[in-house]
Amino acid sequence: MHHLSEDEKNLINRILIETNKNNIDNISRTSAYFTFFKKNPDISWSFLASMVSRNGGWNMCDLEGSIFPHLLEMNTRKQLFLTYERANWLIFQDVFPQLLIYQYSIEKNRPMFYLLHYFHVSSFIQKEWIRYWKKRDRNRLMSALIINEQNVIQTPVIEHPVYKSRVFHSMIFSLQDWLHFSCVLFPTCGGELYGASVNGFRSLSKRINLGKRLANILFHPRLFPYFYEFAEITPHTGSRADYEQYFITLHPTKRDTPFLRTTFPVIKHHIHTYEDWSLKRSVSPTWLHFPTHHRHPIHLTDWYITKKEQLQLMLQMKKVIGIKSKF
Repeated sequence: MHHLSEDEKNLINRILIETNKNNIDNISRTSAYFTFFKKNPDISWSFLASMVSRNGGWNMCDLEGSIFPHLLEMNTRKQLFLTYERANWLIFQDVFPQLLIYQYSIEKNRPMFYLLHYFHVSSFIQKEWIRYWKKRDRNRLMSALIINEQNVIQTPVIEHPVYKSRVFHSMIFSLQDWLHFSCVLFPTCGGELYGASVNGFRSLSKRINLGKRLANILFHPRLFPYFYEFAEITPHTGSRADYEQYFITLHPTKRDTPFLRTTFPVIKHHIHTYEDWSLKRSVSPTWLHFPTHHRHPIHLTDWYITKKEQLQLMLQMKKVIGIKSKF
């Protein structure tokens, strides 16, 4: 950093401190993304990240809820939690400095994206920020950030030998994928759920496509105000009670997933080697193309209640048949 000014060095240091402070757990990440979006509403991706991060927290807490401990061994649940946590942490560590550099660029009224180099972000996303500064194409930046984040986790998480064998090729993961239990939900305070299912999670292109479909739902002109209202007035705890509380008039429900911070420890993460994914993988032109179609309904309230009943049924069958084994 010898050729940088003192101001630039201080800025890099401040960004590192700010990133680490907000990358403690799923709750702090979710909040940081949403706070950033409120200050910078043109960076739509940060609201998407916040809402997807909420889902990450709910998926984590499901592992210690009323059902999964009866279906999954403790080691399996621990491994699944660590997989969610690692992917969440890596994405935040990569993207939050990008967001802060954009914010500083706005404040100083000049592009400072040359500093991205000092945060080990891909050359692909460095170019995309410069492009956004000039062209202000929000959809293009949304696609670019989705592409970048999914590539960031592809090698260290999805293709990591440990996660690959213990999680992504495990029976429970295949079952989850097949049953669409891994679903990203966007709730409203009126007790409605919208979203899309994650099918084929191991496929990079399918995850990118899912990200774009989710963005398409989240920023639908008619629906966006309801999702924003939910995010604004509903603290994120990790429990599915966050949104099931709004079901009361429709389907009374008791809280059956715990709070994240009373359930899981803070995990200390490290990055041993930094690799620029965009030097190894080319970007498919279809990834950047934003318009997307929905093959399945996006209104998921009834679907969710049915899936919940199916899970309860699985649990009851297990008890009746007396199966001792877990996945």
